[in-house]
Amino acid sequence: MSLSSTSLEGAAERGKIISSPAPRRRGVYYRFVYPALAVIFLVIVFPWLFTIYMSFHDWQIASDRVFVGFQNYTSLVSDSRFIAAVGRTFYYAFLGVALPVILGTIAAVVFHQEFPLRGLFRGVFIMPMMATPVAIALIWVMMFHPQLGVLNYLLSLAGLPPSLWIYSPTTVIPALALVETWQWTPLVMLIVVGGLAALPTDPYESAIIDGANWWQMLRYVTLPLVLPFIMVAVVLRTIDALKSFDIIYASTQGGPGSASETINIYLYLEAFAYYKIGHASAVVIVFFVLIVVCSLVMLYVRQKTLWT
Repeated sequence: MSLSSTSLEGAAERGKIISSPAPRRRGVYYRFVYPALAVIFLVIVFPWLFTIYMSFHDWQIASDRVFVGFQNYTSLVSDSRFIAAVGRTFYYAFLGVALPVILGTIAAVVFHQEFPLRGLFRGVFIMPMMATPVAIALIWVMMFHPQLGVLNYLLSLAGLPPSLWIYSPTTVIPALALVETWQWTPLVMLIVVGGLAALPTDPYESAIIDGANWWQMLRYVTLPLVLPFIMVAVVLRTIDALKSFDIIYASTQGGPGSASETINIYLYLEAFAYYKIGHASAVVIVFFVLIVVCSLVMLYVRQKTLWT
């Protein structure tokens, strides 16, 4: 056997030794994995399994659990209060997504331009998203006051009649969506500004050569190219708006009456006001399925908007 073949066999043996970890090293590796898996199971998996288990029982606080099968789920179909809460949730989510996306995209186009003190104005613009939702809700409640609120004062200066805002069943959802828009429009702006900064320059050079003006470049070049980033903002805002709770509860607690009772508010009241734990667990599962379906639809639409 030649020296070269011997050295090759030795290198191959050393490679096998290096590529296959020793049992002791593999054991050390799993010592770090098992605690993480245990934490994930205790924090995420077990609560979901327990919620599913409780959704098949009729259980109120201080009473025995009774297995009822799918009764909690079937009762939701005939529960007019739950059906109305689903409708309000999607209405609120539509306003809480459409307005921030439109205004955030406009703000992104503005802040993408070069002008003096752009960084200062951009920093001021993103400040609302840094505040806590409960504090924002309490401030806006004072602004919404029919007699003492500043919003009705501004309407009077413009010659417009006052509004009841969150104190009227017809305007409470749009008023709450206004708070959501004020807080999360900066997030959409940041996402779209990042997309504008990543756009290629070749399409703009071609558009200038063809004699396109500013509006034509915005309409036919910028918006189609930045659409994937806008869809990212739509997906994030849709998920967040569907499960919004803190702003609504701190502002109205579902009122007036049940005019702002979304699924989250309905769920909270069923579990912690009426102590219907089994029924509330079924609502959690149904709500989770709705969010997953909406997320999959949004992700599919976003996939269709990616550059080819």
